[in-house]
Amino acid sequence: MRFHWFLPTASDGRSLTVGTRGTHGPEAAADDAAVTADRFRAPTIGYLTQIAHAAEAAGFDAVLTPTGTWCEDAWLTCAALAQETERLKFLVAFRPGLISPTLAAQQASTFQRLSAGRLLLNVVTGGERDEQARFGDHLVKADRYARTDEFLTVLRGAWSGEPFTFKGEHYDVVGATVLAPPDPLPRLYFGGSSPQAGPVAARHTDTYLTWGEPPVQVAQKLAWICELARQHDRQVRFGIRFHVVTRDTSAEAWAAAERLLAGLDPARVERVQDILAASESTGQARMSALHARFRDGSWSPSDLEVYPNVWAGVGLLRGGAGTALVGSHTEVADRIAEYAGLGIDEFILSGFPHLEEAYMVGEGVLPELRRRGLAPKIPR
Repeated sequence: MRFHWFLPTASDGRSLTVGTRGTHGPEAAADDAAVTADRFRAPTIGYLTQIAHAAEAAGFDAVLTPTGTWCEDAWLTCAALAQETERLKFLVAFRPGLISPTLAAQQASTFQRLSAGRLLLNVVTGGERDEQARFGDHLVKADRYARTDEFLTVLRGAWSGEPFTFKGEHYDVVGATVLAPPDPLPRLYFGGSSPQAGPVAARHTDTYLTWGEPPVQVAQKLAWICELARQHDRQVRFGIRFHVVTRDTSAEAWAAAERLLAGLDPARVERVQDILAASESTGQARMSALHARFRDGSWSPSDLEVYPNVWAGVGLLRGGAGTALVGSHTEVADRIAEYAGLGIDEFILSGFPHLEEAYMVGEGVLPELRRRGLAPKIPR
């Protein structure tokens, strides 16, 4: 299995309840006055380099770098960090509708050569209408997935080593190619829970990603993608995205999870959820459903445990991945082993703050997984 970490290119901090200067767009901007120096960390190249070094030292295979208005550009950030690291790979998230597929093929090929083969690509079709509109993209959801399908066809064609010509509804390219095909070809990661997403994943992706839902729901999604891939005579790897709150004991871990929500205002939860409800993402709707009954504030942090050691508290205030594995190092390793048993091959993990939690997971959970033969040894 492979284990990856996350680069917080919007901001980082010790709490989910202080302002994060843009992570949630207008919502967070209204809370900038609450930002305190001891809890907010700007995504400077110095700080992100610290996280990259921590991830590399702990034995993580790669770091996922997000895309969107409220974070630094993933391509540029990862290109800079590739010069500060030796083994760490970079899972660059990008939106296929915003640049030419031939240009993306060229960027990826250049990055792969300059980084000595350390690029992975996370294809993000998009979810929020307002976010897409900022970049001049006004396609409806079904059309965005159709465009992604064509984009990935051209991308792989440009990497083929032969001029590639394609004419579709969204792209018309003649002789698409690059200076030299990337070696190795960057693996394509792709997530999507809607009916339109599945066929695209089955045709193009190397690793299908899901957010951290309870095992039964994850198993259903994996079976769905497996069947679609089988129809194209393909096999797909599977990855899952979780935050992690892990400590030496379970009690310490749950106390740390509670501190992430310290001072939570139910009114702010409602404001954030109103923003997230505008998303067209089926995956986001599934995340939000996990904590829907707790939004009035009449709960304790442990009430948000939707499955043993799977906690939906993050999703109250954050879009995207809204669940965390919470527990002792052994308990978190047990849950990872359970998801691995479902067919999950890769885990993209994160924590708050990302620097300290990279060490916590790297020194507590990964060694336990190595003892069980579930995680690779740290390269020397």
